Amino acid sequence: MIENIAALVGLMQSHGAHLFYAKKMAPNDNSKNQVYLGGDFSALNIIPYKSVYTDAGEMAGSKRDRAKADIRFSWVDEEGRYEAPNAQLILYPKYPEVRMSGFLKGCRNAPSEVMTVRDEGRVLFIGITRNGEVLGYAASANHPLARELYARQELGQIGVFLKIPALPQEGSTRSQLLEALTRIYQKHWIPSQKMGADGIPKPYKARNGGGYTLEAELGITPNGYSEPDYLGWEIKQYGVGDFELFRPKSPVTLMTPEPTGGIYRDKGVAEFLRRFGYADKSGKPDRINFGGIYACDRPAHNDTGLRLALQGYDQEAGKITDMTGGIALLSANDSVAALWRFTGIMEHWNRKHAQAAYVPSLFRTPPPEYKYGPRVMLCEKTDFTLFLKAVCEGAVYYDPGIKMEQASSDAPAIKRRSQFRIKHNQLARMYHGHEYVSLF
Repeated sequence: MIENIAALVGLMQSHGAHLFYAKKMAPNDNSKNQVYLGGDFSALNIIPYKSVYTDAGEMAGSKRDRAKADIRFSWVDEEGRYEAPNAQLILYPKYPEVRMSGFLKGCRNAPSEVMTVRDEGRVLFIGITRNGEVLGYAASANHPLARELYARQELGQIGVFLKIPALPQEGSTRSQLLEALTRIYQKHWIPSQKMGADGIPKPYKARNGGGYTLEAELGITPNGYSEPDYLGWEIKQYGVGDFELFRPKSPVTLMTPEPTGGIYRDKGVAEFLRRFGYADKSGKPDRINFGGIYACDRPAHNDTGLRLALQGYDQEAGKITDMTGGIALLSANDSVAALWRFTGIMEHWNRKHAQAAYVPSLFRTPPPEYKYGPRVMLCEKTDFTLFLKAVCEGAVYYDPGIKMEQASSDAPAIKRRSQFRIKHNQLARMYHGHEYVSLF
């Protein structure tokens, strides 16, 4: 028998886990009623999952009532590791809440004696590996692990989870990040660069090199997929005028997802631009642009006739009412020009922004160089409902830069750029926790 939490953490570390949590289980936390993971979507920041999809089944009354996400879950004990192939998260947006189910089905040596009963005092221990696997260990109420957990008062809480420290190996990801940013701050002016696919930084001359240069210093290869940049932290650089007032020069780009529905997706970008775009205002021939600011608190854009809206979202309740809806660009007759479905945006936001660091920078040229500031903003504990509220109230807005050159030719050149942005002074509302940290 595993006698203490340190031994369990060590066991999970031997299977690759590096983050550890515990949940005190209520009577309803069992295989019949599923395991309750919280009254919001913050559990998605802790439990790695695959793609979010709407449920076509009938148990919830309609596929619009819930969504699901498969997880790579295994139970562990002293004898080994046992995959639970049917484990999944179930998202109920109308409450909202997240539950876990399928953790016993098809799994040999699963702790059924703990997870099928309604006993008070049981504990579910969770370990998270760096490649997105979830390890579980269930302790009955009279198990030494459960008694130890209930006796410990120093553990921090994240939603319904208690955070268990890892055994001493290396510093926390937070301390490692701050050490790296301090090193970069102390280098002062750094030549503009971009990390190549071969892992070697190369000179970069364009004016948008602030983020690329910081990523190169951190050893990050630019990625176009929705995973955090560095040790689980999303790294965001922003230009400022000086390191005294730290006044941002431009808004923060939160994410750049392509639409997953509407005319843009169904008919193609060219058709979208021909319907809703406009001739280049600087007079460049045979070019169609689509730009401007689109926010839920703004009327339709004069140049395109489109407005931004949330479909399937109850503004007063602050809840999703239809999981097949999303953020939409609507025409005057309410046809959907472009749609970012809740399932995709939710997945992107929670994976990318569970932890984020915002780093100020100065720029000078020639030659192009960047200097990174002595004060960074660290943000943690986000929730998709915070993102939707900010979109609904106009704090988060759509700011595209889409164009089609040689529009009348048989092979027009199309450049896509969809981005959701926010003013820097509104960033704190996107997280449950934030702080400014000095690097000196």
